[in-house]
Amino acid sequence: MSKPIVAIVGRPNVGKSTLFNALAGERIAIVKDTPGVTRDRIYADTSWLNYNFTLIDTGGIEPDSKDILLSRMREQAEIAIMTADVIIFLTDVRQGVVDQDGKVADMLRRSHKPVVLVTNKVDNFDTQMADVYEFYNLGLGDPFPISATSKLGFGEMLDELISHFPEGSDEEDEDETPRVAIVGKPNVGKSSLVNRLLGEERVIVSDIAGTTRDSVDSRVKYHGREYILVDTAGLRRKSRIKEELERYMIIRAVAAVEKADIVLLLIDATEGVTEQDAKIAGIAHDRGKGILICVNKWDAIEKNNKTSKEFENQIRSVLSFMSYADIVFISALSGQRTGNLYDRIDVILANNAMRIATGVLNEIVTEAVALQQPPSDKGKRLKIFYATQVSVKPPTFVFFVNDKKLAHFSYIRYLENQIREAFGFRGTSLKFIVRERKGD
Repeated sequence: MSKPIVAIVGRPNVGKSTLFNALAGERIAIVKDTPGVTRDRIYADTSWLNYNFTLIDTGGIEPDSKDILLSRMREQAEIAIMTADVIIFLTDVRQGVVDQDGKVADMLRRSHKPVVLVTNKVDNFDTQMADVYEFYNLGLGDPFPISATSKLGFGEMLDELISHFPEGSDEEDEDETPRVAIVGKPNVGKSSLVNRLLGEERVIVSDIAGTTRDSVDSRVKYHGREYILVDTAGLRRKSRIKEELERYMIIRAVAAVEKADIVLLLIDATEGVTEQDAKIAGIAHDRGKGILICVNKWDAIEKNNKTSKEFENQIRSVLSFMSYADIVFISALSGQRTGNLYDRIDVILANNAMRIATGVLNEIVTEAVALQQPPSDKGKRLKIFYATQVSVKPPTFVFFVNDKKLAHFSYIRYLENQIREAFGFRGTSLKFIVRERKGD
């Protein structure tokens, strides 16, 4: 089951980033006592009890502001509201209910999404509760008093939050049909590729960036096997502001990738690989999804015998963290090289779910250690007692060692390369966990 998405919204300077950092367990968002500091939505994975969810921090909402920056931030927050399963509406007990709170409350009611009303900066629950009761006037139910700075009142707030999660959020999805997310920048050809893979015009296609406003799932059968194709949302733009599109693209990609087993990352051949592409690729990589890089609109490029190699080198340079991903040059419009995409998807699915027997894995690790001595420090050398694979999707390995501090990143990367050389794992990231075994 994909993780529910929770958006924290509210006026500027009510403590959204402080609450986000407290729930995420690390300092991720910039916190400063100046309205409008958080300009970008930032996301993080977190959990409460048995529930895992993705948390979104947003810029503050100023419903009537004409300031262009605050206007963009309002649109960011509106996008987060559309994307979220549940919304935390954060208010400030010290300022009380102000006109902007009422307008934000109206916006949230129109979204028809579950809303948890939270009143922040309640440092003394005995003396400030009378002020908290004022927030009943917003008509959004019980206000939950908290102090984001002191991390007080979180338990009841989070219990209320998870009560609104979609049914089955704490369970595995019973539908084993592989989900393939088509992701990329606006106007890169996502809907065209979905139509090509479906073999029909099921998704509206136009050359206006952002025609697709909602994520569209389509079930398709190919050579007897079913797949679910996820066409990720674009944005109907009120303006042609690049940053706004990028922020929207990232959060939609998070939501789509979270639901997927395989990600097809579309890169526009006419534009080349960009920082935006790297951000989307990073989301898929961090979440351990299978990934295939598709360079679309290849038929629109003037080519010589070096063009594809030069383009591949550029991609490998920008996406250096995912050298395991294959690159295919396609045209969704003409169908060029799209015929074997399902075969490639099947290979990646198999690799993402591959299990290696512990005995065979340790033979490879032993050979790797013999070829290149582990690092040492002050006469103490890293010793790997044994390795085992503990899960799939992504394939996850645990190394039991004598001292975690000696397990340098570079050596773990070396072991990863040896494992990939032996078993392949094309198209999927691998996860490695290092644990100490005492007494050896």
